[in-house]
Amino acid sequence: MILDNLIADGKVVPMVVVMPNGHAQPNDRPEGNVFLHAPAFARFERDLLEDVLPAVEARYPVRTAREHRALAGLSMGGGQALNFGLAHWDVFAWVGAFTPAPNTKPPEKLLPNRAKARGRLKLLWLRSRNKDGLRRMSQRWHAYLKEHAVPHVWNVDDNGHDARAWKSNLYSFAQQLFR
Repeated sequence: MILDNLIADGKVVPMVVVMPNGHAQPNDRPEGNVFLHAPAFARFERDLLEDVLPAVEARYPVRTAREHRALAGLSMGGGQALNFGLAHWDVFAWVGAFTPAPNTKPPEKLLPNRAKARGRLKLLWLRSRNKDGLRRMSQRWHAYLKEHAVPHVWNVDDNGHDARAWKSNLYSFAQQLFR
């Protein structure tokens, strides 16, 4: 509904949005120690690149150049967006991480070549929330990017780790894409 309204109001470029389940495991319920499932979060990278993207491209008239692809997510998905998006600059030019979870790799590992990041990323969007226990991940990334002069959008609000986070981030991030 958020994207439909933004498109109707002319605030976003029309786009195809795909929201796959990033848990690459048979039982994807958040039961027990969710950190034990971290390997499945990483395995989703292969699913995304080898299954999801080709399926979308086969079924929809989408542009396939990296400048026309964005990757974003909340929490675990925010970590995946940074991990996969920054590891595959040849595939994604727009990356949004909304309060990324501990599955996020350190910025030193994902962005060792900061000069290349400055020239390749169309947008790197980070959102943190003051009442979110995971805010340290976003803050660490922001400090690293700022220290190394990597352009990024940094936002902090007073909410927690909840559905409102996704809604407000989607609303704001989508308006920046593909412009």
